[in-house]
Amino acid sequence: MRKILDFIYDSAAALAALFLVGLLVMVLLSVVSRQLHINLPGIDAYAGYLMAGCGFLALAHTLKRGEHIRVTLILQFLKPGARRWLERWAMGAAALLALLFAYYSVRLVFQSVEFHDISTGNDATPLWLPQLSMAVGAVVFAIASIDEFFVEWNGRPLRMNAEALRHE
Repeated sequence: MRKILDFIYDSAAALAALFLVGLLVMVLLSVVSRQLHINLPGIDAYAGYLMAGCGFLALAHTLKRGEHIRVTLILQFLKPGARRWLERWAMGAAALLALLFAYYSVRLVFQSVEFHDISTGNDATPLWLPQLSMAVGAVVFAIASIDEFFVEWNGRPLRMNAEALRHE
């Protein structure tokens, strides 16, 4: 099961990297087209769609690598037992919020398909297309959050942040 989950997280990260390359291509096309006085309609919108997709698809991988920002101001003053319970509560709350976010993201995609929503820009892109990457990223992030909750609940180290990795 761990290999399957890691494959999902890594695949979403690879897709995020492809979106990042696509974003670079869109920005370069935009710059070059402006210099050549060529109008490429919708290129700014597509760059925005790729940027959003990149961010959402990278969420799970970032969480599993311990790179999400954590506020440990309170945790540092707690005893190990209390700290463990607060960590469990926080991961449970995070998993619940991630599930809600995933649900509403997927719902938004279905609503956009149902209502035939299109971009208000001159590209007239069906909105479900860019929303799909957000929904997929949110679903994978919800899976990763639930995974982290169970990792924490089972008593294994939750995740190592970048600072802890540097000290090892």
